[in-house]
Amino acid sequence: MNAKPEDFFRKLVEENQDKVISICNRFLNNKQDAEDTAQEVFIQVYKSLESFREDAKISTWIYQISVSKSLDLIRSRKRKKRIGFFKNLVGLDSFESQKTASEELNPEEGFEANERKKVLHEAINSLPESQRIALNLTKFDGFSYQEAAKIMETSVSSVESLLFRAKKNLQKKLSAYYEKNL
Repeated sequence: MNAKPEDFFRKLVEENQDKVISICNRFLNNKQDAEDTAQEVFIQVYKSLESFREDAKISTWIYQISVSKSLDLIRSRKRKKRIGFFKNLVGLDSFESQKTASEELNPEEGFEANERKKVLHEAINSLPESQRIALNLTKFDGFSYQEAAKIMETSVSSVESLLFRAKKNLQKKLSAYYEKNL
């Protein structure tokens, strides 16, 4: 980090922005949320840059923050959903603010390819959090097992085990779906 801090940070953003947005989008499934979360990631990177340990790979550190910020947003939304559910249960939510499932569906989702993609996406999202993270990092975001282990702050053997269990769980979920719907 011999360059001016502003130049160094600008270069970090340029080199990592697309990957950070991609990681966030993989977890959040919404481009706008992913871009907003990526901004939060880089704000934290900027604030924490001085405390970065140079023995670690900076991109791995940034991706770790990306995963963490994405999961924070997911957890925050789950809390809000639970609160909304209880408000609705006791009649505190207005009827106009409620959306039905049919209003949220995209007409193109009726096509077979989109249906398969949707089923796979739902199956992945139903995995336990650690399995989903390991799967996303290694299979969709292209990280090695070693890099995923660093991002997840665990061992390589733990990542391998999580992936094995994730694949078994997906196999069960998807085979059950296709047996039921074919």
